[in-house]
Amino acid sequence: MIEIQNLVKSFGYRKALAGVDLQVEAGELVWLVGPNGAGKTTLLRILATLSRPTSGKVRVAGFDPTRDGIQIRRQIGFLSHRTLLYDDLTAEQNLDFYARLYEVPNRQKRIAELLRQYNLTIRKDDWVRTFSRGMQQRLAIARALLPKPRLLLLDEPYNGLDPLAADTLDDEIAALIANGCTVLLTTHNLEGRNAMEKRTLILNQGHLIYDNTTTTNSPLAQLYRQVLKKSLTKDTDPL
Repeated sequence: MIEIQNLVKSFGYRKALAGVDLQVEAGELVWLVGPNGAGKTTLLRILATLSRPTSGKVRVAGFDPTRDGIQIRRQIGFLSHRTLLYDDLTAEQNLDFYARLYEVPNRQKRIAELLRQYNLTIRKDDWVRTFSRGMQQRLAIARALLPKPRLLLLDEPYNGLDPLAADTLDDEIAALIANGCTVLLTTHNLEGRNAMEKRTLILNQGHLIYDNTTTTNSPLAQLYRQVLKKSLTKDTDPL
Protein backbone atom coordinates (compact mmCIF):
# COMPACT_ATOMS: atom_id res chain seq x y z
CA MET A 1 0.00 0.00 0.00
CA ILE A 2 2.87 2.38 0.82
CA GLU A 3 6.32 2.28 -0.78
CA ILE A 4 8.92 4.90 0.14
CA GLN A 5 12.55 4.95 -0.94
CA ASN A 6 15.13 7.53 0.20
CA LEU A 7 12.47 10.17 0.87
CA VAL A 8 13.82 13.64 1.54
CA LYS A 9 11.77 16.73 2.37
CA SER A 10 13.64 19.96 2.92
CA PHE A 11 12.43 23.32 4.20
CA GLY A 12 15.32 25.60 3.30
CA TYR A 13 18.44 24.26 4.98
CA ARG A 14 16.48 21.99 7.33
CA LYS A 15 15.59 18.43 6.37
CA ALA A 16 12.28 17.37 7.89
CA LEU A 17 12.78 13.93 6.32
CA ALA A 18 16.34 12.79 5.66
CA GLY A 19 16.28 9.65 3.53
CA VAL A 20 13.35 7.58 4.82
CA ASP A 21 12.79 4.04 3.50
CA LEU A 22 9.51 2.32 4.31
CA GLN A 23 7.14 -0.31 2.98
CA VAL A 24 3.67 -0.88 4.43
CA GLU A 25 1.46 -3.73 3.28
CA ALA A 26 -2.32 -3.66 2.91
CA GLY A 27 -4.10 -4.37 6.18
CA GLU A 28 -1.27 -3.23 8.48
CA LEU A 29 -1.78 -1.05 11.54
CA VAL A 30 1.24 1.24 11.89
CA TRP A 31 1.95 3.65 14.72
CA LEU A 32 4.38 6.44 13.84
CA VAL A 33 5.84 8.01 16.97
CA GLY A 34 8.64 10.42 17.72
CA PRO A 35 9.43 13.74 19.39
CA ASN A 36 8.05 17.07 18.23
CA GLY A 37 9.61 18.08 14.93
CA ALA A 38 10.66 14.53 14.02
CA GLY A 39 8.92 14.68 10.62
CA LYS A 40 5.77 12.65 11.37
CA THR A 41 3.24 15.18 10.09
CA THR A 42 5.41 15.95 7.06
CA LEU A 43 5.40 12.27 6.11
CA LEU A 44 1.60 12.01 6.42
CA ARG A 45 1.10 15.17 4.37
CA ILE A 46 3.24 13.77 1.57
CA LEU A 47 1.25 10.52 1.55
CA ALA A 48 -1.97 12.56 1.51
CA THR A 49 -0.71 14.49 -1.58
CA LEU A 50 -0.72 17.78 0.38
CA SER A 51 3.05 18.26 0.20
CA ARG A 52 5.59 17.33 -2.46
CA PRO A 53 8.82 15.49 -1.61
CA THR A 54 12.11 17.19 -2.33
CA SER A 55 13.53 13.92 -3.63
CA GLY A 56 13.02 10.18 -3.38
CA LYS A 57 10.34 7.73 -4.49
CA VAL A 58 6.84 7.57 -3.01
CA ARG A 59 4.03 5.27 -4.10
CA VAL A 60 0.57 4.96 -2.55
CA ALA A 61 -1.43 1.97 -3.83
CA GLY A 62 0.96 1.97 -6.77
CA PHE A 63 0.36 5.64 -7.62
CA ASP A 64 2.82 8.54 -7.57
CA PRO A 65 1.51 11.39 -5.33
CA THR A 66 3.21 14.01 -7.52
CA ARG A 67 1.33 12.87 -10.64
CA ASP A 68 -1.68 10.83 -9.54
CA GLY A 69 -3.13 12.89 -6.71
CA ILE A 70 -6.76 12.40 -7.70
CA GLN A 71 -6.46 8.60 -7.83
CA ILE A 72 -4.77 8.56 -4.41
CA ARG A 73 -7.23 10.92 -2.75
CA ARG A 74 -10.12 8.69 -3.82
CA GLN A 75 -8.62 5.88 -1.74
CA ILE A 76 -7.53 7.63 1.44
CA GLY A 77 -9.05 9.18 4.54
CA PHE A 78 -6.95 11.87 6.21
CA LEU A 79 -7.21 13.46 9.65
CA SER A 80 -4.78 16.33 10.17
CA HIS A 81 -4.11 18.65 13.11
CA ARG A 82 -6.75 20.89 11.54
CA THR A 83 -10.25 19.41 11.50
CA LEU A 84 -10.97 20.68 7.95
CA LEU A 85 -14.54 21.33 9.06
CA TYR A 86 -16.65 24.37 8.17
CA ASP A 87 -17.71 26.35 11.25
CA ASP A 88 -20.77 27.86 9.54
CA LEU A 89 -22.20 24.45 8.57
CA THR A 90 -23.90 21.92 10.81
CA ALA A 91 -22.34 18.56 11.60
CA GLU A 92 -24.64 16.84 9.12
CA GLN A 93 -24.00 19.46 6.42
CA ASN A 94 -20.25 19.07 6.83
CA LEU A 95 -20.46 15.31 6.33
CA ASP A 96 -22.88 15.71 3.42
CA PHE A 97 -20.49 18.15 1.71
CA TYR A 98 -17.56 15.72 1.94
CA ALA A 99 -19.72 12.73 1.05
CA ARG A 100 -20.66 14.49 -2.19
CA LEU A 101 -17.00 15.21 -2.94
CA TYR A 102 -16.11 11.56 -2.42
CA GLU A 103 -19.26 10.39 -4.25
CA VAL A 104 -20.11 8.17 -1.27
CA PRO A 105 -22.89 5.73 -2.21
CA ASN A 106 -26.02 5.85 -0.01
CA ARG A 107 -24.47 8.89 1.62
CA GLN A 108 -27.39 9.72 3.93
CA LYS A 109 -27.26 6.23 5.42
CA ARG A 110 -23.48 6.45 5.82
CA ILE A 111 -23.71 9.90 7.45
CA ALA A 112 -26.37 8.75 9.91
CA GLU A 113 -24.27 5.69 10.76
CA LEU A 114 -21.18 7.77 11.56
CA LEU A 115 -23.10 10.41 13.52
CA ARG A 116 -24.59 7.66 15.65
CA GLN A 117 -21.26 5.86 16.04
CA TYR A 118 -19.52 9.00 17.31
CA ASN A 119 -22.45 10.08 19.50
CA LEU A 120 -23.23 13.19 17.47
CA THR A 121 -26.77 12.47 16.28
CA ILE A 122 -28.34 14.75 18.89
CA ARG A 123 -26.11 17.62 17.69
CA LYS A 124 -26.31 16.95 13.95
CA ASP A 125 -28.22 20.19 13.24
CA ASP A 126 -25.96 22.44 15.34
CA TRP A 127 -23.28 24.71 13.87
CA VAL A 128 -19.80 23.26 14.20
CA ARG A 129 -18.58 26.53 15.72
CA THR A 130 -20.64 25.68 18.81
CA PHE A 131 -18.88 22.33 19.30
CA SER A 132 -16.20 21.65 21.90
CA ARG A 133 -12.73 20.64 20.71
CA GLY A 134 -13.46 17.00 21.48
CA MET A 135 -16.74 17.06 19.54
CA GLN A 136 -15.02 18.64 16.56
CA GLN A 137 -12.38 15.92 16.71
CA ARG A 138 -15.07 13.23 16.68
CA LEU A 139 -16.73 14.83 13.68
CA ALA A 140 -13.39 15.17 11.89
CA ILE A 141 -12.75 11.44 12.40
CA ALA A 142 -16.19 10.69 10.98
CA ARG A 143 -15.32 12.89 7.99
CA ALA A 144 -12.11 10.91 7.37
CA LEU A 145 -14.03 7.62 7.55
CA LEU A 146 -16.84 8.63 5.17
CA PRO A 147 -15.48 6.97 1.99
CA LYS A 148 -14.47 3.72 3.73
CA PRO A 149 -10.86 4.33 2.67
CA ARG A 150 -8.28 1.72 1.70
CA LEU A 151 -5.65 3.83 3.51
CA LEU A 152 -6.43 5.84 6.63
CA LEU A 153 -3.92 8.51 7.71
CA LEU A 154 -4.50 9.85 11.23
CA ASP A 155 -2.40 12.64 12.74
CA GLU A 156 -2.85 12.62 16.53
CA PRO A 157 -6.41 11.21 16.33
CA TYR A 158 -6.81 10.76 20.12
CA ASN A 159 -6.28 14.46 20.88
CA GLY A 160 -9.33 15.85 22.65
CA LEU A 161 -11.22 12.56 22.74
CA ASP A 162 -12.89 11.37 25.94
CA PRO A 163 -12.25 7.71 26.92
CA LEU A 164 -15.50 6.47 25.35
CA ALA A 165 -14.80 8.22 22.04
CA ALA A 166 -11.24 6.86 22.08
CA ASP A 167 -12.63 3.34 22.58
CA THR A 168 -14.97 3.91 19.63
CA LEU A 169 -12.02 4.90 17.47
CA ASP A 170 -10.09 1.81 18.58
CA ASP A 171 -13.04 -0.39 17.62
CA GLU A 172 -13.33 1.31 14.24
CA ILE A 173 -9.61 0.88 13.53
CA ALA A 174 -9.80 -2.81 14.45
CA ALA A 175 -12.76 -3.28 12.10
CA LEU A 176 -10.98 -1.46 9.27
CA ILE A 177 -7.86 -3.58 9.68
CA ALA A 178 -9.98 -6.75 9.65
CA ASN A 179 -11.44 -5.62 6.32
CA GLY A 180 -8.02 -5.01 4.75
CA CYS A 181 -7.69 -1.26 5.28
CA THR A 182 -4.21 0.07 6.06
CA VAL A 183 -4.00 2.50 9.01
CA LEU A 184 -1.04 4.79 9.68
CA LEU A 185 -1.38 7.05 12.71
CA THR A 186 0.81 9.35 14.75
CA THR A 187 0.45 9.74 18.50
CA HIS A 188 2.22 10.93 21.62
CA ASN A 189 -0.05 8.84 23.84
CA LEU A 190 2.22 5.85 24.53
CA GLU A 191 1.01 4.95 28.00
CA GLY A 192 -2.39 3.70 26.88
CA ARG A 193 -4.23 2.51 23.77
CA ASN A 194 -2.01 -0.58 23.48
CA ALA A 195 -4.83 -3.11 23.05
CA MET A 196 -4.04 -3.91 19.41
CA GLU A 197 -0.97 -5.54 17.94
CA LYS A 198 0.71 -2.99 15.72
CA ARG A 199 3.84 -2.17 13.83
CA THR A 200 5.66 0.67 15.57
CA LEU A 201 7.93 3.13 13.80
CA ILE A 202 10.03 5.70 15.64
CA LEU A 203 11.07 8.76 13.70
CA ASN A 204 13.69 11.16 15.03
CA GLN A 205 15.20 14.19 13.27
CA GLY A 206 13.90 12.95 9.95
CA HIS A 207 15.39 9.46 10.30
CA LEU A 208 13.53 6.20 10.87
CA ILE A 209 15.38 4.72 13.85
CA TYR A 210 13.06 1.87 14.87
CA ASP A 211 10.69 -0.47 13.04
CA ASN A 212 9.19 -3.50 14.75
CA THR A 213 5.94 -5.09 15.90
CA THR A 214 4.69 -4.32 19.39
CA THR A 215 2.01 -6.36 21.13
CA THR A 216 -0.51 -5.84 23.91
CA ASN A 217 2.12 -6.56 26.56
CA SER A 218 4.86 -4.40 25.05
CA PRO A 219 5.78 -1.44 27.30
CA LEU A 220 5.74 1.01 24.41
CA ALA A 221 6.52 4.12 26.43
CA GLN A 222 9.57 2.44 27.96
CA LEU A 223 10.72 1.13 24.58
CA TYR A 224 10.32 4.60 23.06
CA ARG A 225 12.51 6.21 25.72
CA GLN A 226 15.19 3.53 25.37
CA VAL A 227 15.37 3.85 21.58
CA LEU A 228 15.53 7.64 21.68
CA LYS A 229 18.18 7.70 24.39
CA LYS A 230 20.27 5.20 22.43
CA SER A 231 19.88 7.30 19.28
CA LEU A 232 20.91 10.49 21.08
CA THR A 233 23.94 8.77 22.63
CA LYS A 234 25.01 7.45 19.23
CA ASP A 235 24.67 10.91 17.68
CA THR A 236 26.88 12.50 20.35
CA ASP A 237 29.60 9.82 20.53
CA PRO A 238 33.03 11.09 19.39
CA LEU A 239 34.35 9.65 16.12
